[in-house]
Amino acid sequence: MAILKVARLGHPVLRQPARPVPVDEIRSAETQRLIDDMIDTMREYDGAGLAGNQVHALKQIAVIEVAANPRYPDAPAIPLTVVINPVVTPISEETEDGWEGCLSVPDMRGVVARYTAVRLECHDREGRRVELVAKDFFARVIQHETDHLHGIVYLDRMRDLRTLSHLVEWNKHWLGIRQQDD
Repeated sequence: MAILKVARLGHPVLRQPARPVPVDEIRSAETQRLIDDMIDTMREYDGAGLAGNQVHALKQIAVIEVAANPRYPDAPAIPLTVVINPVVTPISEETEDGWEGCLSVPDMRGVVARYTAVRLECHDREGRRVELVAKDFFARVIQHETDHLHGIVYLDRMRDLRTLSHLVEWNKHWLGIRQQDD
């Protein structure tokens, strides 16, 4: 297992759509190794999710997990979820503004409107079909990672770029938390 290099904003791979993974290749050693490396990379950098594009792999694979994550201390737990070839459908017209960050846009946060409930259809790492309904934060993360697989970053979804903030300034001015070394 390896920690992979994460592409940062400006690298063309983040703007390219990922290709679907043929179902008969999901259980291959190569795909399983990529999934394991993506999980290790997401955990190493305290991400809530990671998409193939972010690690220079144009494959429709994303991993999601939140468990005592210091970048998202108030987020509800999300069990490790491997999403392959996702199709995301809103199941409500309701959207909610929320702060998002991204490993490919380090040390930044911005407000993004996302659907509060979505249906996810995909394959898991065993190649089994999965269909689930996700709400609130889990729905937000699914939409964020699926956007990556379509070459979209959260900045593209921001309606008001005035909320785009460096993490230190976000803590000070948006959350009221003062850093000790400023």
